Amino acid sequence: MEAKQNAVEDNKRSVPRRHLIYYLRVFDVETNSLLGNLVDISTKGMMIVSDQQVESGKKYKLKMVLPDTVDGRKEVEFDAESRWCQKDTNQDFFDSGFELMDPQAEFLDAVDRLVEDYLFKE
Repeated sequence: MEAKQNAVEDNKRSVPRRHLIYYLRVFDVETNSLLGNLVDISTKGMMIVSDQQVESGKKYKLKMVLPDTVDGRKEVEFDAESRWCQKDTNQDFFDSGFELMDPQAEFLDAVDRLVEDYLFKE
């Protein structure tokens, strides 16, 4: 019973993640390659689905291509650290969790706009 309680507590998030109806492409700036597609996001972190395994504990400089122009920009760059990676329910893909590292105000504004415009209505 105690192990189950700990598992439930581990799954609680301090900031709820929002699921988007539009998968946004996320690129590794260093290699200029597609890392994956954004599945959900919060002001603290995000989950990406990709066709490749992502190394846990690695810091990335990432770029997200926006579906619409936000404040005259079509993309935003940000730093994130990969925290975990596991097989997706579709075994051809991987789900990876990232913690945002000191996100800039312009990035947080873009996230707010994305959530407002492209939030999956539950």
